[in-house]
Amino acid sequence: MGRLRRKRVHKNIKDTKRKFRTRRRTKDIDQIHDDMKTENAAKFLNQRPDADLPGMGQHYCLECARYFVDITSLQGHLKSKVHKRRLKELSELPYTQKEADAAAGMGSYTVHRQLKMSKTTKPVAMDESD
Repeated sequence: MGRLRRKRVHKNIKDTKRKFRTRRRTKDIDQIHDDMKTENAAKFLNQRPDADLPGMGQHYCLECARYFVDITSLQGHLKSKVHKRRLKELSELPYTQKEADAAAGMGSYTVHRQLKMSKTTKPVAMDESD
């Protein structure tokens, strides 16, 4: 058990650690807030077909920054617990540098306010004629 057990552990193998650390890296909350602005949201929701993305890039969840294969999987995602958790995280406004300075004692600090969420991702059935 002693000699064989050591061989099967990925201890101090840097490539393996890096692979698992960065594999499921998603956008940060403040980046998603920037994407949810009206001028940026239109770009993400009305993209050209791209063969490198799942579903040709036509089925995108703006709040989670994820592409889906088809409309049914996107609709299932919109009802899921993962999506609802992300909506709850996005309900708070992102912190600014001014607020960080105030919290550090460089000014007066006020309580962080909530953001009202609106439905931005509306699944629309795609026409086959395009």
